[in-house]
Amino acid sequence: MASTTVRLAKLLAERGIASRRAAEEMIAAGRVTVNGAVAVVTTPVDPARDKVAVDGRPLPARPPHVYYLVYKPRGYITGRADPQGRRSVLDLAAGLPVRVEPVGRLDYDSEGALLLTNDGRLAHRLTHPSSGVPKRYVAAVEGVPDTADIRAIAKGVDLEDGRTAPARARLIAAGKTGARLEITVTEGRNRLVRRMLLAIGHPVRKLRRESFARISIRGMKRGEVRPLTADEVQRLRDVAAAKQPEKARRGGLPAAP
Repeated sequence: MASTTVRLAKLLAERGIASRRAAEEMIAAGRVTVNGAVAVVTTPVDPARDKVAVDGRPLPARPPHVYYLVYKPRGYITGRADPQGRRSVLDLAAGLPVRVEPVGRLDYDSEGALLLTNDGRLAHRLTHPSSGVPKRYVAAVEGVPDTADIRAIAKGVDLEDGRTAPARARLIAAGKTGARLEITVTEGRNRLVRRMLLAIGHPVRKLRRESFARISIRGMKRGEVRPLTADEVQRLRDVAAAKQPEKARRGGLPAAP
């Protein structure tokens, strides 16, 4: 029979006590007991059998899974805390009834769609390199990309950490000194769209993620948080459960969002 034990820090995070890292610090400080004995980080626990307490208080029941979309403004980090004292996107979710975490990242200078959930298993599946989740951006760039630039994005751009997977791009508008592009990528590399456009000679002036897994910020205001609809949650589950075809594992794109 498979073991039903889990890591103690993971259990505390799932119950909304703290992030895994903060939970490990609480355990190391002797604030957590299992069946009356002070626990250590490596203590295995069976949630169905063991009595876990934090600061003498019993561990709360597992909260229901919740799913939200936030329109992240520029000037917010995606993490929970920042040594520089910058605002966190989780400050926008401070009024939610349960503790949530971001699904993936969106850099400090970018804005747009970011999922928040306490469903760690689903979040892991959506951010796994093999997931192929489509993420659609609108980028304001310097200069006007030509057909060769669009073709390069579609084929893959060589970066310092390897060639990008094929992406979809189209020119939305062009002016004398700049343009706007719509780009859909299926990778989750750090600052991928910015680095890709810089590599082809069109640095990003402004970047907004319009949708994640086709869940869009359309109609939302910057800083707004809304719950996902039942259909949107099911869409995420379908994406997470889908076995990616060979083309997707090599970087192919699904149908247009």
